[in-house]
Amino acid sequence: MALTVVEARNAKAGERDYKLADSAGLYLFVTKKGAKSWRYKYRYAGKEKRLTFGLFPDVSLSEARDRRDEAKAMLRAGKDPIVEAEKAKHAQIAAAGATFKAIAEEWMADESPRWSEAHRTRVRFRLENDIYPALGRMPIADITGPMVLRELRKIEKRGSIETAKRVKGYISAIFERAEGEHYIGGDSVLAISRLSKALKPTPVGSKQPALTTVPELLELQMAVERSTSDLKTKIASRLLALTVVRVGVLRQATWDEFDGIDWSKPDAPSPGALWRISASRMKLEVEDKGNEAFGHEVPLPMQAVALLRVLHVMTGKYQLLFPGGKSWREAMSDAALSTLYKRMAGGKYKGRMVPHGWRSAFSTIMNERAAAQRSDGDRMIIDMMLAHVPKGMSASEWAYNRARYLEPRRELGQAWADIITEGLPAPAL
Repeated sequence: MALTVVEARNAKAGERDYKLADSAGLYLFVTKKGAKSWRYKYRYAGKEKRLTFGLFPDVSLSEARDRRDEAKAMLRAGKDPIVEAEKAKHAQIAAAGATFKAIAEEWMADESPRWSEAHRTRVRFRLENDIYPALGRMPIADITGPMVLRELRKIEKRGSIETAKRVKGYISAIFERAEGEHYIGGDSVLAISRLSKALKPTPVGSKQPALTTVPELLELQMAVERSTSDLKTKIASRLLALTVVRVGVLRQATWDEFDGIDWSKPDAPSPGALWRISASRMKLEVEDKGNEAFGHEVPLPMQAVALLRVLHVMTGKYQLLFPGGKSWREAMSDAALSTLYKRMAGGKYKGRMVPHGWRSAFSTIMNERAAAQRSDGDRMIIDMMLAHVPKGMSASEWAYNRARYLEPRRELGQAWADIITEGLPAPAL
């Protein structure tokens, strides 16, 4: 039977890559990271070949079938669809004058299957808002270093120093792509790479500001409780504080990642509660994201379980813990918590604490505690709780240490939870 749109939409990542057949050689290829692409298998000159049509849902099922039919027509005419697709691609770029936007779009299409959804959205947003308006339609061969620097200066003037550096990185990668396609020479790539020396340095103390004393953190959390923000966002803030995961990991958390909690028994203890985060969602080298041995488990303290029970009543029927306001299929905005911290208490915490700062706060306070108690072994546990994989550590060694030190991590996590929730009201609907 032919594939349906619903089947394509519901296809989930598995333990390994797999195919969902449609008809006449067309199939949906699903990677273990969850990327879905349309592919067409055919034979030409006695050899089996495959042609990729693009990612689903960017390319719909009906569009993929149309492209398959076009490829079949080429075969009947004695032409190789892959060769013809390459000719068409280069002709299209050449006709557009090899513009910056055309090459940037190709670069994103090729790189995006390796990126997280949040990173894909972030890269596109920055290019479309900060670079395309001025440079998108220009032939990339005509774009000079000073032109690019002018656009990066505009970003800096907004106070977004780190964003300017990241956008410069995107542009460098796009220019390298253009060089590989022989649209520009190495001198152009070098000119863009040298722009790093012209960009403003990160102001001292401005990168990921964090409060690092217990009284300040308790006062911050009371400010969150007194704010006019919705309950879901307040829970997200406290859960972030308790688990010290990265904000993106929290935003995109799904209910099936949690073990050891009986949702049908609200008062049942959950001593083995665990949050299992796959390697694909962690901040790792690209080659490690596909290795589940580099996953991360968060032993959940009882305060986190209490939060999750309240949240489960609110969003448990959805896949995501924190769906956005516009759609339950999309995660809450990555700006939700940072905006809360900037605006609450009359702007008292703006420039002093960001959501990511909870990781610095945890490291500082718990390392100071370890030093005071002469518990030198805690330092390694603290790094493990922050999912800091030591450079050069193998996947098997990391997995072994995660299992070996699970209970010590649970004990330290409970101690941290007790410290930063003292005197705070219990979560309630």
